[in-house]
Amino acid sequence: MLLFVVLVLQAKAQTADSLMIQANNAYNKGLYDSSINLYNKVLNKNLESADLYYNLGNAWFKKGEIPHAILYYEKAKKLSPDDEDINYNLRVANSMIVDKIETVPKLFFQEWWAYFYDLFGANQWAVILLVSWAMLILFFGIFVFSRSRRTKKTGFFLGVLFLLLTVVSYGLASQKYHHSISHNEAIVFTPTITVKSSPTQTAVDLFVIHEGTKVKILDKVDNWVKIKISNGSVGWVPENSVEEI
Repeated sequence: MLLFVVLVLQAKAQTADSLMIQANNAYNKGLYDSSINLYNKVLNKNLESADLYYNLGNAWFKKGEIPHAILYYEKAKKLSPDDEDINYNLRVANSMIVDKIETVPKLFFQEWWAYFYDLFGANQWAVILLVSWAMLILFFGIFVFSRSRRTKKTGFFLGVLFLLLTVVSYGLASQKYHHSISHNEAIVFTPTITVKSSPTQTAVDLFVIHEGTKVKILDKVDNWVKIKISNGSVGWVPENSVEEI
């Protein structure tokens, strides 16, 4: 049974690799519709990667479909947040949309947290967590078992340092992981959409946003979603007007 499972997985991987090669060849020939169809066939096999989403974003960008390009660049960024090519192409695509929304300024400690958050991906922070935990145990042992007062003091302060690093790296690794699997962000796909004060067409108009804008999803009611844009404004739009990242 195990051998059968392994063979199935190998066949699935080989098929996906073949599709990726075909898709890349189609892209290089300028056959962007064909490349998109082939990349989507890989996705339909429940496989994903930053490279796959990045290539899809590039294909949609070449077609001039900026909202689709932004969507797949954002999906790629979730899996590989520090990739320079992904971030660069995402910035270029975002510069081509209508809405230029200012971000709400962050408090100083939020800026610090965001700085460390963006330094590494979830896997890297997980490695740092394991290393810092091991060092914490080591210095705790030195503090407990050492007979030297000076060594005990060193073990104590280094233990406290690695305790703080363990807590911070755990928080960052956990936040990174949950962000990578969550679907609480979306891209607007309707050319122009009026954001409402409540989830009904007759509600008060609040503001207008355009396709390509990234929003945060706060709630869902029937066929409506409550969104928040980067300047802090909140309102409701039809669920079919956005595509989750």
